[in-house]
Amino acid sequence: MGRILAIDYGGKRTGIAVTDEMQIIASGLTTVETSKLMPFLKEYFANESVVDVVVGEPTQKDGTPSGIEEEIQKFLKKFLKQFPEMPVHRINERYTSKMAFQTMIDSGLRKKQRRNKALIDEIAATIMLQDYMGHR
Repeated sequence: MGRILAIDYGGKRTGIAVTDEMQIIASGLTTVETSKLMPFLKEYFANESVVDVVVGEPTQKDGTPSGIEEEIQKFLKKFLKQFPEMPVHRINERYTSKMAFQTMIDSGLRKKQRRNKALIDEIAATIMLQDYMGHR
């Protein structure tokens, strides 16, 4: 089959999650500095079989696009130019960061560990990926 990779794009950091080859389990992979995202993806795609990419679509409470959407659109243009054959799916990512933080609390992480914004981004990407897998 091949993996599905989820991207929780951010201005500074981008959380990344992937499925296993059979597309059964979604797991956090890493958090990458957004400025290093494209080189990271090139290397990852060269070494792993990725068949779909999911990119978060942040929205305001009223459903309008969030401020970061303009940056995401620029990233998507670069991405599709670099990987024209890779299917890209957008998924609403509203509240994934809050859900990620709650997951950290529920799993018993200490306060100091919960301040790790990179971990929050990685967990948020995993939540997005699980949501995508549940609705396709």
